[in-house]
Amino acid sequence: MTARLVLWDVDLTLIDARSIGVDWYRRVLAEVTGVAMRHVPDMAGKTELAITGEVLAAHDIDAAEDTVRAMFDALVSVVLADRDVLSLRGAAMPGAARALDALAEVPGVVQTLVTGNLPEVAFHKLDAFGLHRHVDFGIGGFGAESRHRHDLISTAVAKAGAKHGTEFPPESVVVVGDTPRDVAGALHHGAVAIGVASGRSDERSLREAGAHVVLPDLTDTEAVLTAVRG
Repeated sequence: MTARLVLWDVDLTLIDARSIGVDWYRRVLAEVTGVAMRHVPDMAGKTELAITGEVLAAHDIDAAEDTVRAMFDALVSVVLADRDVLSLRGAAMPGAARALDALAEVPGVVQTLVTGNLPEVAFHKLDAFGLHRHVDFGIGGFGAESRHRHDLISTAVAKAGAKHGTEFPPESVVVVGDTPRDVAGALHHGAVAIGVASGRSDERSLREAGAHVVLPDLTDTEAVLTAVRG
């Protein structure tokens, strides 16, 4: 098989932290601005930069660069403080560990992330469930880099190419995620889009978004391998 760059989404693809994420933002907003959260934006498939901007705007707070940076720093601190809570209240998605392990055994496969999370937050989330071992966090696309999901894919591909001394053409890049935004980002780059209906989006909506392959979840390891191999 030719080299494959596999770009994993995190939330509701590899882990489920739905019960905690809004609470983190509520605490961060109060800590940084002193304002109590009144409005929670739709976070699915969005980047941290976009979510933070929407949270601030919804509370009539200017999204100045230093305020956004303070929000990011506070978020990292809150997630680290909740490391043990995360492992109790959250969960690894079914089949995620086996899928990561199996792909790590396939020659030529490089695994990293394209996620709306900050890199530190993504690490803590995966580390809490032992899912970090096969993921190269140094070459991913993360949520502080752009408001737009498709930019993160381009960033990750460039980082991976620089590290491995080779180009990863679009057809060798595989994006795995649970939302139509993940699919749209993959298609924008010309990458292979694997939709996983383990989040709020069902199989039909992922197909309609243009996913090349749609899986109900990650429990069928052979189906994941087949989808990645193309």
